[in-house]
Amino acid sequence: MNEGTRRENIKSGLKVKIVLKADQRSGKLTEGIVKDLLTNSSVHPHGIKVRLQDGQVGRVQEIIE
Repeated sequence: MNEGTRRENIKSGLKVKIVLKADQRSGKLTEGIVKDLLTNSSVHPHGIKVRLQDGQVGRVQEIIE
């Protein structure tokens, strides 16, 4: 299980790789800085949903720093 599935691991300002809704089939990752956390539950099997500072929304797959 990747660390992106646990809300406690993700904070605003963190650099992450997310998968956008449009990229879920291809699995293409988008890198960015977390602005808002959109998932309220503490764990989500597909990754915590976040909004990046550039406005893109997706589920966290990887935490970079």
